[in-house]
Amino acid sequence: MSPSLYVTLDPLRAALQREGLAGGLRFLNARVPHRYTAAYRVQQDTLVNLDLFDKAGEVRPEFLASVPFEDSFCQFVLRDGQFRTECTAEDGRLDGHRYQGVMGAYHGVPLVDDHGGLFGTLCHFDTADRTLPDEEFAFLQKAARLMSAVVTRQAAR
Repeated sequence: MSPSLYVTLDPLRAALQREGLAGGLRFLNARVPHRYTAAYRVQQDTLVNLDLFDKAGEVRPEFLASVPFEDSFCQFVLRDGQFRTECTAEDGRLDGHRYQGVMGAYHGVPLVDDHGGLFGTLCHFDTADRTLPDEEFAFLQKAARLMSAVVTRQAAR
């Protein structure tokens, strides 16, 4: 079945109930061409990876475990409420950024805590350039609202 046919959050909700955050990230990643789907938490001046799904099945690279805030693309999500780039190398908003051209694509949305405060980000990214259709980005936004409670509970453990 085509991922675009999932217009409700029910399959994601089921994956979260069965497997927690890891299952939710796996479900979201199956919908997109991006290699990685991840949840990050803001901790002072760092983005800390809570969980990451890698389509290639490799162990999370150390440089993705924790990213200085000023080096992250997540900073733009937290500032602007979302961030989308299909080709970082050609995105003028990223001129001078440490990871411009290193990460090819990034699509991210905010995660909020129980009080509505910014907690972190939910994102798809890849070292290759990747597009993300508007309907998939809208689904990611809906998913973030659903997943925020799961993410904050898991982070509290």
